[in-house]
Amino acid sequence: MVIVPDFLIKRIYQKGSLKRVENGVCITLKNVLGPGFISGFNYVKINDTVYEAKDVKFIMNGKEYTNADVSEENPIAFRLGQTGTLIMLGEDSLKDGVNSIEIEALNPEAGKVVLKVEDNI
Repeated sequence: MVIVPDFLIKRIYQKGSLKRVENGVCITLKNVLGPGFISGFNYVKINDTVYEAKDVKFIMNGKEYTNADVSEENPIAFRLGQTGTLIMLGEDSLKDGVNSIEIEALNPEAGKVVLKVEDNI
């Protein structure tokens, strides 16, 4: 199993991308590490609100993926330089000032990968 250090994982998050959208919240991820795959999202936590996998959508290259579309057997290719938007449907958990964000994603090579960052809206 590949281990990716936290300081590298944090580079995937696009600072300043946290915002409100209709029926939820969104953020942007950009692969700056190298070719890889995403085989799912377990959850996204923003402040005290946890968005379960069923409430998370990933949009990349104009295609929308839900957790039902992605698995270890059917991962999404996330190539170097590609950008994707994560949309969390449900309660608006954002607050003025600093917001804490935690994303638990799945990768075929590394297993569970946890990204923890802070951002302002």
